Amino acid sequence: MRKADIIKTKPHFQILDGLRGIAALVIVVFHFMEWIFPDASENPIGHGFLAVDFFFCLSGFVISYAYDNRIKKMGNLEFFKRRLIRLHPLVILGSVLGLLAFLFDPFATDSVINEPGKVVLLFFSSLFLIPFPIMEDRYFNLFGLNAPAWSLFWEYIANVFYALILFRISRQCILLLALIAAACLGYGNLMGGWNGETFWHGGARIFYSFLSGLLIHRYNWIIQNRLGFAGLVVLLFLAFIMPHSSWNWLTEPFVVIIYLPLLVSLGAGAMLSPRFKSVCVFSGKISYPLYMTHYAVIWMFANYYTNNNPGTVESAFIVITGTILLVGFAYLVMKFYDIPIRRYLSRVNA
Repeated sequence: MRKADIIKTKPHFQILDGLRGIAALVIVVFHFMEWIFPDASENPIGHGFLAVDFFFCLSGFVISYAYDNRIKKMGNLEFFKRRLIRLHPLVILGSVLGLLAFLFDPFATDSVINEPGKVVLLFFSSLFLIPFPIMEDRYFNLFGLNAPAWSLFWEYIANVFYALILFRISRQCILLLALIAAACLGYGNLMGGWNGETFWHGGARIFYSFLSGLLIHRYNWIIQNRLGFAGLVVLLFLAFIMPHSSWNWLTEPFVVIIYLPLLVSLGAGAMLSPRFKSVCVFSGKISYPLYMTHYAVIWMFANYYTNNNPGTVESAFIVITGTILLVGFAYLVMKFYDIPIRRYLSRVNA
């Protein structure tokens, strides 16, 4: 069998693609809003960070669907190459954008990190996804130049474990691991994982959600339904606008353990109306570029907001306009950078 036959792409679940784009958009708005509302209980989209757990669950489902029945023929090396081709071009671009924003941000005050050697180390750690939480003025983010890369670090770890262990073991063993992982979610804050202090919280988050995605595919927990894309978008938003309360210790794990996997199951089984097809395709294609390129602008907004304390109207204008422009930029990145580079690398690797 030729390599090209082995790695032929399977059909996509288009509603899940669309939901991934919606979740990426929520992350962008959440990152803007957490500067305006430092108290998460006052943030109207205060649980937007749970979109990352949705990504992790969706990733487990998609990886299992795409590779369970062919990774043996493909081999681990080919699997790793394909994942690098899919993910790493935007890791590199996000690092470059983060470096440029750090060096030329017109609203920035003097950074604690002002030694050229440390900046170079920050940049190369970002390029190679090596956590380096040394920027005090950026709350010791694992990746100070491109904060969302923390989830890509754990995504890579999950992919390695999938190739070496998870695809080889039975679904019953994965179910047992998922139950252990669910218990591990109580280890720390579900909002954690992005900085040095909460490093292992990120591991707990992906440990469960990635496994739950695997289980949805392995057990075929796909629920046929007529909710459609619009209905599932509403249900997904409910998770993110859920108010903070003294019951967070219970409601947040419930959303991650039960609700988000349920949405993946429903999304995989929902019927897509033709009028939403183009929306889902566009949303899915820009989701990863949007996620990996937006934070350079967020740091500039953070510095502007901190230094100028704009009013409600100005802040709303910046958030709305900034989000629209970031979506447009993500489309350009997808069209003129990500897709061409991945096509070239896939052709070279064929």
